[in-house]
Amino acid sequence: MPEPLVVSLTSYPPRFPTLARTLKTLLSQSIAPDAVVLWVAENDFALLPENVLALRGDGLAIETCADLRSYKKIIPALEKWPDAFIATADDDTYYWRGWLDELASEFHPSRLEVLCHRAHKVVLDGNGQPLPYPAWTIEIDCEPASQLIFPTGVGGVLYPPGALHRKTANQGAFLALCPTADDVWLFFMAHLAGAMARKVPSSTKVHSWLDSQNVTLFSLNVGKGLNDVQMAKMIQEFGSPGKA
Repeated sequence: MPEPLVVSLTSYPPRFPTLARTLKTLLSQSIAPDAVVLWVAENDFALLPENVLALRGDGLAIETCADLRSYKKIIPALEKWPDAFIATADDDTYYWRGWLDELASEFHPSRLEVLCHRAHKVVLDGNGQPLPYPAWTIEIDCEPASQLIFPTGVGGVLYPPGALHRKTANQGAFLALCPTADDVWLFFMAHLAGAMARKVPSSTKVHSWLDSQNVTLFSLNVGKGLNDVQMAKMIQEFGSPGKA
């Protein structure tokens, strides 16, 4: 890749007890990124456990930033490395040794694609509008790139330069329209940039640490239907995602 490759993630105190496990998997990938950076809110830095701080000796960078909720995993990285390939990861997940290589090796300079290990596919009704989340095709297999493929952050997502619209870092907009659904925001920002999304072949499935799931956005966004609420706000603002 001609540009830097950066792995970026965020965390917050309820996840700190298992955070070092995830970080160790990201620091032992089969290909070495130019940076692995953990973003934490300024007030949370003092709460980081010693086993996380010690990983700075293994190449981890720890940066503080404004508390942008889950958006801390990508917005500060986009601002610091605007021309980089940015691979986002979650803080509660095991990433196998070939995780990053499997994403990076699928990049092709002739195609503007967001690459991911786990994705759903938006299903449209007869009017070209997305059906509610439970009607989508969940955890799709590999298929051609499409603007209806919806990357899920837990599997890790690679954003090449130019794959996200310049509005991506508009804090007022994303906190108003998608305060708890960064995946929805980024899905639309890729759409606005003209990028397709594609699930890459994966050598294993994504697994989260069992003892890290007491607090999850999934239970809020899916269990209480907030994904659909925030999708509707985004459609009202930016229009329906493109057809396959």
